[in-house]
Amino acid sequence: MTLVADPYAQKRKQFINLVIKYVKKGSGSSLEFLNSLSWTYPVANLNEIIKQANFVVVGGVATRLYMPERMTLDLDILVRDEDAQLVYEDLENARGQKIGDLSIAGTQWRLADGTSLVVWAFDGDWVVEAIGSPNFAPDGLPVIDLPYLVLMKLIAGRSQDIADISRMLGVATDWQLGRARMAIGRYLPSALEDLESLVVLGRLERG
Repeated sequence: MTLVADPYAQKRKQFINLVIKYVKKGSGSSLEFLNSLSWTYPVANLNEIIKQANFVVVGGVATRLYMPERMTLDLDILVRDEDAQLVYEDLENARGQKIGDLSIAGTQWRLADGTSLVVWAFDGDWVVEAIGSPNFAPDGLPVIDLPYLVLMKLIAGRSQDIADISRMLGVATDWQLGRARMAIGRYLPSALEDLESLVVLGRLERG
């Protein structure tokens, strides 16, 4: 098993420490809002487009299964690196247009309906596990399970990613938290302390 690189560990820790310094108990949104989960805004049906390889939805759309819905229609998916070319073929066959390559293992596409899609292609045990054990959205799209979504957002380390993790963990069950701790401990142990801080922040938002 290979550990995942953690290039933004220091930046992530600084951001979390800054938030902890100023957060107040119950200073977030209402409990009714924080407990709400919905899949209101329709997104492109990738099941009808990507047929040669398995994938899971990640990013902002994936968070809908684990926290209050954000209004984002841009899609991100995770595929195995070895399957990337098959996915690109499917996208091209569905009149998708490649916009360009991203700096880290990603390509950006414009689908025929105008949807912006980013395809993240990684390898590693965690990728196989994440793609092999999805949850499913009401529209049938395979969505990355919470532990691996947390892992991806910890690796990305952007302020929005950190905020998403905190909010998702704040409403997570003890069982979900336990599974998230196991995944981070296995693949990104350098982030375990930050994970616990984000659990605390998420619960503080709830009051």
